[in-house]
Amino acid sequence: MPFARPFTRPSARTTLATATRLLLAIVLTLGLAGLGTTSLGAPAGAADGVGPAARAAFTPLRFGDTGWRVRELQSRLHQLGLHSEVVTSRFDAQTRDGVRTFQARRHRETTGRVDARTWTRLVAVTTDPTREALHNIYTPGPALLAAGDQGLAVRRLQARLAQLRWWTGEVTGVYDARTTTAVRGFQEKRRIPVTGEVDRRTLDRLAAMTRQPTKAELFNIEPQGPTLDPRCMTGRAMCVDKTSRSLRWVVDGVVKTRFDVRFGSDELPTREGAFSVFRKSRDHVSSLYDTSMPFAMFFSGGQAVHYSPDFAATGYNGASHGCVNVRDYDGVRWLFDQVRLGDKVIVYRS
Repeated sequence: MPFARPFTRPSARTTLATATRLLLAIVLTLGLAGLGTTSLGAPAGAADGVGPAARAAFTPLRFGDTGWRVRELQSRLHQLGLHSEVVTSRFDAQTRDGVRTFQARRHRETTGRVDARTWTRLVAVTTDPTREALHNIYTPGPALLAAGDQGLAVRRLQARLAQLRWWTGEVTGVYDARTTTAVRGFQEKRRIPVTGEVDRRTLDRLAAMTRQPTKAELFNIEPQGPTLDPRCMTGRAMCVDKTSRSLRWVVDGVVKTRFDVRFGSDELPTREGAFSVFRKSRDHVSSLYDTSMPFAMFFSGGQAVHYSPDFAATGYNGASHGCVNVRDYDGVRWLFDQVRLGDKVIVYRS
């Protein structure tokens, strides 16, 4: 009869060690399997969390689209400072510029089109928009300036409102009924809670749309204006001063009218020098950027003086692609009818 080893009951310590080794083996097996599917064997595109199926199912967003998805896109871009607080449901030029900037910051192709990869990354770095954000419902913040206030801050407020034609007459430095009315009008047009008081949102929006007021504007000093370039003193000229951000229409040395203007960015600067108008297009649309350029007066290649709805909406919180933007629609329409082919365009710094 073969020798039989006597049965010995395993100790609790031995049982625990065996169970621990078994559990570790299971964990390692599952971990390696997961590594094989997410890294070594991952399909193309999985590195950014977007597989082929997700890409195929995603409907891209592009210029001209409308709808709820565009509202969410704009709200998420706003969280990154790439869109105004107001969402519109329209994939417009501002939205496209925001998408391009987002893509450029992440070293991706700047198409201005939201594909699955762009959307996935945008969602990853933003939070879900609130109902209030998606419906442009804002809660007023604490008042920084209100009725009864006086001083330099009120003068700055009134001077900036004057740039947008919400304020007329002398700057007083007193927050009176007229100031309240002007602030309410500005807030209503910009979809800010209408209180007649200046909170942080109102002040930031106003500052973004205007330039720093001059001493003459703050204290009602009759301005002599920046020195006209000598080349503007004869004949007919659009005298464009980058320093004062102004365009003056000058005929035989006499300034006929003046406009606030903005210029191209550092990447796409407005060229300086002496030019002449070689083409006019009343209802022009850019073939390069697919944007409206009403009352375009071309003076250097594709650069022109023209009305800009974006400048009118967002002010100096932005830039052109090299053109001279005017935000006064009626004014530039009048100017378009005055300017002739061959008239001078002088772009300089005073």
